Amino acid sequence: MPYIAVSALSHPGLLRDRNEDSLVIGPWTLCATVTESPQTLVFPLGTPLVVAVADGLGGHPGGEVASALVARRIASIGPALSSEDAVRSALNACNRAVFEAAGGDEESELATMGTTVAGVVVQRDSLLVFNVGDSRVYAASQGRLRQVSVDDSPPLEPGQRTTSVVTQCLGGSPVHRAIVPHVTTESLSPGDRYLICTDGLTDPLTTDVLDEVMREHDDGRAAFELWKAAIAAGGPDNITLAVVRVGNE
Repeated sequence: MPYIAVSALSHPGLLRDRNEDSLVIGPWTLCATVTESPQTLVFPLGTPLVVAVADGLGGHPGGEVASALVARRIASIGPALSSEDAVRSALNACNRAVFEAAGGDEESELATMGTTVAGVVVQRDSLLVFNVGDSRVYAASQGRLRQVSVDDSPPLEPGQRTTSVVTQCLGGSPVHRAIVPHVTTESLSPGDRYLICTDGLTDPLTTDVLDEVMREHDDGRAAFELWKAAIAAGGPDNITLAVVRVGNE
């Protein structure tokens, strides 16, 4: 029977006081939690399965509140995310929900809380990729690691590899701002693998490093080695990641 294996962990890194990331795996969520060993869950391939990360905006109040709100909302409606339009509608609803939870048009200490989000919806024969912000999704199936999400970031200066600035996110503003979610469809076959992660993984590590680890390891070992590499590189931010593999037994 075809199945989906998801191995994931979430960790604050070495410099942050708390973890403002959240994680969705099907109906399960992990919010503001510390894990140092990957957990692997297995699901039958069929009903749409959502796997996503949300990264609360650093430097803004309530980042962990925003990311948890989005994670739990996406988890609750995951099986209904069967089309690109359904995903776009869900992300727009999340954007509104974060704004309202921050106080809406009223002044609030959470007025600018926000979060990025990135993930996949695994279906029987295809996979929906989505993101808002700079959390990422990579395909690791056909040769070299390939980024399939779109960074909402300003152009990098010469010699600059990363930036903490995002050009759109869910919430993050004292006034409501519309978003344009990135949603695309990928074909799906047994053996396909995807990496979903916050920028706590991609900022300290180059794509070459991510590619090497994904080539050498599968499932929980890949997740562990990616986390370990980010920690060895200084662990400057919260690190949340999920490795998704489609199997056929």
